[in-house]
Amino acid sequence: MPSTKIVLIGAGSTSFGVDTLADLFARRAHLRGSHIALCDLDGAKLARVARLAERINAATDANFKITNTTDYRAALPGAEFVVISVEQNRLARWKRDWEIPRQYGIRHVLGENGGPGAVTHSLRVIDLVLGIAREIEQRAPNAYLLNYSNPMSRVMLAITRYTRLRAVGLCHQGLYGYFSAAYVLGISNYFDPHWHPAPLAREFQEKLSLQMAGLNHITWIQSLRDRATGRDLYPEFRARLRDLPPSFEPLSRRLCDAFGLYPATGDDHAGEYFSFAHETSDLKGYDFDKYAARGVELDARVERANQDDAALKEFVAWDTAERAATIITGIMNDARAYEIAVNVVNHGALPGLPDWAVVEVPGVVTANGILPVRVPALPPALTAVLNQQVAIQDRVVEAAVHGDRTAALQALLLDPLVTSFVDAEKMLDELLAAHQDLLPKFK
Repeated sequence: MPSTKIVLIGAGSTSFGVDTLADLFARRAHLRGSHIALCDLDGAKLARVARLAERINAATDANFKITNTTDYRAALPGAEFVVISVEQNRLARWKRDWEIPRQYGIRHVLGENGGPGAVTHSLRVIDLVLGIAREIEQRAPNAYLLNYSNPMSRVMLAITRYTRLRAVGLCHQGLYGYFSAAYVLGISNYFDPHWHPAPLAREFQEKLSLQMAGLNHITWIQSLRDRATGRDLYPEFRARLRDLPPSFEPLSRRLCDAFGLYPATGDDHAGEYFSFAHETSDLKGYDFDKYAARGVELDARVERANQDDAALKEFVAWDTAERAATIITGIMNDARAYEIAVNVVNHGALPGLPDWAVVEVPGVVTANGILPVRVPALPPALTAVLNQQVAIQDRVVEAAVHGDRTAALQALLLDPLVTSFVDAEKMLDELLAAHQDLLPKFK
């Protein structure tokens, strides 16, 4: 079997590092003997994940070469695939992105990928990821870059506009479409917009066929069919949706009624892009404490697995619904496999949006990379909504790359959640000041 070199940047992040490692080991039949290079600035966290990798390697027949380094640049030569999931002090910074706009009357849902808070989030991450991408371009120019870092569309636009790398953006949020469809159609009684167990994800994809298209975190279900028979399930979906309690995804239902299609990403993420989303949101923002607690709990499980063979079995058998490992093996073996959602340069795949825009559409994995599937145009009103967001993404990317405060202000003024020029200027100044240490181009 062919082997390869895969570099994971941000591997010390327990969720990303452990999930990606587990998926690579689960596909060891296709990757046996490959080199997995783990990279993270946090040496202690990196050592914990590297220890887990070594223990899984010893417990399986993968025969991977496992290395780790706090200097990702040293790991890049010879890499054929680089997987990135990076942030700097993610939760604390996100809280500031959430809190500061609230002081100016911004009624936003998450403040992560859309809305005013997403502007400084984008500026920070684009600068970070684009720096990494340029190092990859110098040290491993033929590598395929797989990015998980948010805000996905904006980060990917920067990579594709300012480097020559082959790159794809991956996000598991598209699975929400399958979980919500299965719940509404009565196929399942499980529904949690924030958690998509891999076994259920596979089960729902075996029963349902969804075609989704749009921009990352604002993607729409274009078609919904029974996979076995091809029967159109959208009429039944809409009828059942009307009978559910009003508390079930009220924003998504409004959007479906108004625009004709159901958002594939749920109320939280879709709500980042609409000025009226506050009407159906509790406006409490992201549950930072719950997320942090989940990370602490996973860290503890990894620590136990690093000491106890019985606890290790959980991670040997672990296989997630993430797509990086499947795409890597698909490219290596020219699988010509269908992927439900990839973030790639449009080139006409989604009519009505600029060719240079980064869209989220289905794709086919081949030896030549990921080829986007051309889908029908979305309804005109939704195309207009997406074009507004594409314009914001363009301004944010230019602001991040050039340290252009005017472009950042334009991004705020184009945002549907911003209603005051004066407040936009003050808010931008305060956001830039709050993150000044990570935004050196704006000093």
